[in-house]
Amino acid sequence: MKNVMTTALAGALIVASSGLAQAQATRKEHDSLGDRQIPVAAYWGAQTSRAVENFPFNTQKIEAFPTFIAAYAYVKIAAAQANNELGILSKEKLDAITKACNELIAGKLHDQFPEDMIQAGAGTSTNMNFNEVIANRALEIMGKQKGEYKFMHPNDDVNLSQSTNDNYPTSAKVAMVMEVDQALKSLKGLKAALEAKGVEFRDVIKMGRTEMQDAVPVTLGQEFNGFADNINEAIDQLQDAQSSFLRVNLGGTAIGTGLNSPPKYSALSIQKLAKLTGFKFVPNHDLVGASSDCASYVRMSGALKRAGLAMSKIANDLRLMSSGPRTGLFEITLPATQPGSSIMPGKVNPVICEVTSSVAYQLAGFDTTVTMAAELSSLELNPVECIIVYDELVGANLLAKAAEVFTEKCVTGIKANADRCRTMVKGSIGLVTALNPVLGYEKSASIAKESLATGRPVYDLVLEKGWLSKDKLDDMLKPENMTQPRDWPTLQ
Repeated sequence: MKNVMTTALAGALIVASSGLAQAQATRKEHDSLGDRQIPVAAYWGAQTSRAVENFPFNTQKIEAFPTFIAAYAYVKIAAAQANNELGILSKEKLDAITKACNELIAGKLHDQFPEDMIQAGAGTSTNMNFNEVIANRALEIMGKQKGEYKFMHPNDDVNLSQSTNDNYPTSAKVAMVMEVDQALKSLKGLKAALEAKGVEFRDVIKMGRTEMQDAVPVTLGQEFNGFADNINEAIDQLQDAQSSFLRVNLGGTAIGTGLNSPPKYSALSIQKLAKLTGFKFVPNHDLVGASSDCASYVRMSGALKRAGLAMSKIANDLRLMSSGPRTGLFEITLPATQPGSSIMPGKVNPVICEVTSSVAYQLAGFDTTVTMAAELSSLELNPVECIIVYDELVGANLLAKAAEVFTEKCVTGIKANADRCRTMVKGSIGLVTALNPVLGYEKSASIAKESLATGRPVYDLVLEKGWLSKDKLDDMLKPENMTQPRDWPTLQ
């Protein structure tokens, strides 16, 4: 038994040491600045290793953005297909590049993108990270070893007819179109949920308020339909911003001149990209201007912010309407999602509303960053486009998640406290507004003041003064008659 255990332990040590040796083994690669030792297991190469050292911010890595990785892979496939069709890339290399990229799209090798999303150089390090990973995986597919770049080169083959100046922004826009598509689905779900509540609460009468003071009656359903319209406006603006991202500068290469690409490459590669992704990508009107122009990013960040603020406005209203439950408005009850205090038993806080607003504030911060970064476009390029892309990808994802959580954990479970709503309507001096067309402003104002001073209902005071008959007053002050336009009765 002892010999068996000894043999097993020795075998385990051999396997462990073999794995450790493989992990420590390196291959030599080089770039224009010199040689680098790269781990044998790594698919990335020399330029990626420099980027990891130069941008050690420990924010989210490229590997945390699967949509961005997929988008970049689509761009690289489109480029390879165009190059092959134009006769400058072999079928063997096209097939290997395509297979490597399809693996990235399927979610494989994402751990091979260790760079921070926040970096300088307009995305050159990111582009080379993709070129190196795709090249080395393609080499394996071709039966070669990583680093044997004479058979598949990161620059000469994977980056053929391309530059970071057109690849990075095109990939970013593809990723944003995909991310915003998900955000739009989430917002449309929120809109539908609010509209459903509008139907459910159509007969619940409550007091409307302006500047936090009693105004005139409204139905709870009308309020929720108004919320739905706010979200619909945000959806329209987001769709409009998304459409501006369908114009890309792929094929512009360095600064938009198309240097080192065949004459038909730009149009052909974008045509291939549209077919691969299912989105209607088209060339920018002017590729030189598009290389430095960040207007579409500014437009998008504004639309993301606007959508967040629309949700936050609704969330804040729901917090107010649910306040209490004994000492606040308590017109609605929000779903209880978690205990609200470590010291006050039974307290439940509107945490979903609060986190929805928190996301809106983050989106507003992103908008400021994008605006400032877009302004830094210098001559033919924006050197800090990476921070723009990072903020907008994170922002679109945050918006989508916030809309989903807000819908599922808050809006769909809201209950109306109809009796409480009607009681507050009956006791409000805001009812006097309905008497304006008949009594005039002065008499109506005097009734309001007296009601406020004495605590007596508007209804009783008007009858006491004999200004209107009971039947006419009942009709005019019926809350249901004050939530839409109507013909007014006369004094006679």
